[in-house]
Amino acid sequence: MDRREFIACTACTLSSLAVPTIVPASVLGSNAPSNRINVAFIGTGRRAFTNNLVEMMKVPGVQAIAVCDVDSWRMAEAKAFVNSFYAQTNGSASYNGCAMKANFEEVIGNPDVDVLMISTPDHWHVPMGIAAAKAKKHFALEKPLSISVQQGRVLADAVKRHGITARNDSEFRSLRPQNHAVELARNGHIGKLERIEIVFPSDPPPVGVQPDMPVPRELDYDTWLGPTAMVPYTEKRVHAVKQYNLRPNWMRIDTYAQGMIANWGPHYFDVAQWANNSEHTGPVEVEGHGEFPVSLWNTMINFKVQYQYANGVAMSCEQTPTSTPSISYVGSDAWIKVDGYPGKMTSSKPELLTREPEPGELDYSKTLWDKNDLIAAIREGRSPLEPIEVGHRALTIAQIGLIACRVGGKLHWDPEKEAFEGNNYANALLVAPLTRPHSTLAC
Repeated sequence: MDRREFIACTACTLSSLAVPTIVPASVLGSNAPSNRINVAFIGTGRRAFTNNLVEMMKVPGVQAIAVCDVDSWRMAEAKAFVNSFYAQTNGSASYNGCAMKANFEEVIGNPDVDVLMISTPDHWHVPMGIAAAKAKKHFALEKPLSISVQQGRVLADAVKRHGITARNDSEFRSLRPQNHAVELARNGHIGKLERIEIVFPSDPPPVGVQPDMPVPRELDYDTWLGPTAMVPYTEKRVHAVKQYNLRPNWMRIDTYAQGMIANWGPHYFDVAQWANNSEHTGPVEVEGHGEFPVSLWNTMINFKVQYQYANGVAMSCEQTPTSTPSISYVGSDAWIKVDGYPGKMTSSKPELLTREPEPGELDYSKTLWDKNDLIAAIREGRSPLEPIEVGHRALTIAQIGLIACRVGGKLHWDPEKEAFEGNNYANALLVAPLTRPHSTLAC
């Protein structure tokens, strides 16, 4: 049995993963590499530094062995971050065990890499996810998973076909205020669930026409563009130069992302689907309206979208220029609301705020953190808490809402066929056009 087979088949207890602590290779012993899971990080921007690097390295038995980015400055910063982290953890003067690779295909093909943490711009998610699945590499993929319903379906099918463990990288199911609210709704403590109301945070004002600029020396701009059209470089299209702690500019351009409804949607629509026990399906009707700026930053803003499920549950989501994030579950007997991040719960029945599950009820209080859940799922050969299929279904809600705002009027959605009924224009928008093909899109 080789190392990867061992990882796929060996179980470890959930309790051993509940408290994030570092287990360096030196602690595991020279004869124990088969117990260690080697992780490579593709994309070393804001999410890598604020969440993914440090959280993954805290999982027991995980070793970060490589970082990859088309921005060489960011990649060098990530390498230094990893090496400093392990040096401090091991109590040594230095550590130099993290490699830098500019070519993501080389990272995916490296036999020493067991797991990939993919934190690239959204338009690269599906090509890299498919490449990882074909290479039989487990992975966590930053949300949103795709930039079209069709892309997401291809990715979810590839993960299933190649038999690897893959997780939508959203931590909302692990936040106790969020999973507590879902727990109360699923256990019937608010009566019959009737409505779900979601508010997204506001967006900054869009920027207008930008000057063409020389490409920074550290950026491989052609690879950054990937399967999208070749256009002149300007900083407001990509990310801030020699910075990694700012929200990237590409998130507001519909070539590379789909705006706030798709950025926060995978969080909120996922827990909404969880509360509604509909995480493998979706709504059957959608209508909405929003603003589409005529500028470089052109993703939808100031929107309101309404959905209807076959079970009678109605769901709405909206964004205003001053809105702050929240989700509310309205039942026949009570309501629960979770404001902000990580979340503060309020209710029309205050006694629900401290109510813990009784024997026989659903209990999400011991839910693992997202990175711990991925590694536990790989070791135990089980599905993670939010597999790619479930993440795809949650993101689909955002994507059909965006389409409804573009098309206008009420659209009828078939969640089994993943198509609109009787609307060819809307169905054409389910596919993201690719202007430059890339080999990894074939599965």
